[in-house]
Amino acid sequence: MKADIGLIRYEYERKLGLTAVLLIFLLGVSYVLAEISVGAKNGDWTEYQVAYTGTPTEEHDVTWARMEIKDVEEKSVSVEFTARHTNGTQEKYATSLNLQTGQLGEAFIVPANLNSGDVFFDSNLGNITISDVEERTYAGATRTVVHAATSESTYYWDKATGFLVEGNSQFPDHTMNTILDRTNIWQPQPQGLDQTVFYGLVLVAAVMCGLTITFIVIRRKKR
Repeated sequence: MKADIGLIRYEYERKLGLTAVLLIFLLGVSYVLAEISVGAKNGDWTEYQVAYTGTPTEEHDVTWARMEIKDVEEKSVSVEFTARHTNGTQEKYATSLNLQTGQLGEAFIVPANLNSGDVFFDSNLGNITISDVEERTYAGATRTVVHAATSESTYYWDKATGFLVEGNSQFPDHTMNTILDRTNIWQPQPQGLDQTVFYGLVLVAAVMCGLTITFIVIRRKKR
């Protein structure tokens, strides 16, 4: 009888422990989903240049693309794409992305403000883990970007917005490089000038301009 009681107690504690582990896991998943941040805004647009080696498939037969944000509602983002094919023809189509459910299209937009080790879900690629965070230059400005890799592709996304800035893919019959060329989300910085120095100079110029205007106004009043 004592052995039976001990066995029952052991089974009860084991099941209780498994339940606790499962509960912690589910709470952890819920927490990650709650932290999804959308960095896209209405009117944001990005343009990409696409280069190949080998012979691309028909769906990848694109040399230039533009993405424009038409609407943002909670985790859903309405997007209009324009694509230019190798034969010169263009096509335009609209689609809806959802960062909560992992409907990310070709991973052009992911959650914003991700850090190294963060995981997000892509319905086409599964769970993707951010491997590192670094500084890289795109569309004329130095940006903080996050990096991740899958079995076929490596990606870089702008950290603050979640927009794709570069993608490199290797397929059996071709490779493809997609890189951000132009955008209205940030402004190019002067060639060879550090971004911090640039904004510092802009601030100094604004202060000097303000002081000059104040001096002129005071002088006129004295007259």
